[in-house]
Amino acid sequence: MMLLSDPILRSPALGCMLMGMGAALVGVIAFVRRRCLLGESLAHASYPGVVIALAFGASFSPLVLAGACIAAALGLLSIEWLEKRWRVKQDAALCLVLATFFGVGLTIASRLQWIDPVAFRRTEIYLYGQAATMTDLHLWIYGGLDVAIVAVILMCYRPILASSFDRSFARSVGIPLKFVEGLVFALIVLAVVTGIRSAGVVLMSAMLIAPPIAARQFTHKLSVMFLLSAFFGAFSGLLGIYLSVVLSEALDLSFPTGPMIVLVASGIALLSLMFAPTRGVAWRLIRMWAFRQTCATEHVLKALWHGEKTFDELYRHQALMRFHLWWILRQLTFRKLVTGRYRLTKVGESKGARIVRLHRLWELYLVDYLGASADRVHRNAEEMEHILTPEIERELTQMLKDPKLDPHHQPIPLERGGS
Repeated sequence: MMLLSDPILRSPALGCMLMGMGAALVGVIAFVRRRCLLGESLAHASYPGVVIALAFGASFSPLVLAGACIAAALGLLSIEWLEKRWRVKQDAALCLVLATFFGVGLTIASRLQWIDPVAFRRTEIYLYGQAATMTDLHLWIYGGLDVAIVAVILMCYRPILASSFDRSFARSVGIPLKFVEGLVFALIVLAVVTGIRSAGVVLMSAMLIAPPIAARQFTHKLSVMFLLSAFFGAFSGLLGIYLSVVLSEALDLSFPTGPMIVLVASGIALLSLMFAPTRGVAWRLIRMWAFRQTCATEHVLKALWHGEKTFDELYRHQALMRFHLWWILRQLTFRKLVTGRYRLTKVGESKGARIVRLHRLWELYLVDYLGASADRVHRNAEEMEHILTPEIERELTQMLKDPKLDPHHQPIPLERGGS
């Protein structure tokens, strides 16, 4: 609240929030269309427009942004021309336009450094970003852009959805693909051009990509992804400028606002990749560990069902450490599947019989229907027995006509768990 109530910091804080939200919304469209590098290329392509506008004496921010917009539009047309006219690969066209336009901008800026040092210093504002000097005028610019982006997304949500995921379907139902693509590209250009004032040419593309990456980890629905991405973008802008102010005062060092915003957005994306409930790496590792634990437990149950009773007998036939095996047996005892003398209870015997049944059914299926050799199916059945569902078990039973023996002439336990 300190940022929003301070008369000096209010405009930069609100401006960064609006910039982050607008860039994040447009970034979702670029993300789902797999055009993430387009923002990077257009951000660098806009730099010659900034330099030329300042070289001709433009000091009014909208005039500079207009020059950047023209340069970015020319960069976009160049990318499309290289891809469609000259059959240049997309990544090559993006890199070529990025390097060429940015090189032209740097060449003009280096010349401007000797002709007009004041104008040259202004070019660095757009190169690296300078959110701290934003005024209420920038709030109107970012606010108007966000309103336009939201309006376009609401009015063209279904055409954008169809053209992004299934172009053939979109074409078959009469959606004007060229118009939708032109509208999307225009939004990307506007978001990139207006955002370089706070994040800078070099870092602006991160604000288009980091929030959508974070949002994607929490949902499979495009509408929810738009909302989450907008929230992450706005929050990154607010927290970035807050950390810039607080850390600069506390450590007596300079923490530029633009890079801090990008670092916050990247941090949110990284945390989402790691800890998102369904797609996060940490939770995936936990699920993998839990599945391996389940497999090891079922192997022990199966071994006990076959008659291995002592701890040493189990240890000799299980690929487990002694402590791990002891822990599994303790868990089985706690669940009342095994008694204290490593004997199966009725419930444990039923569960062990079902694992053996699934194992032998799958072996028989591999031999009878896939023509596999009987001496080579054990390892595959060892893996499959843990993931066969009751539905698949019933289908296998019907397909194999309720078999009694497996390929090794071993009895297949009955479906109710008997032997």
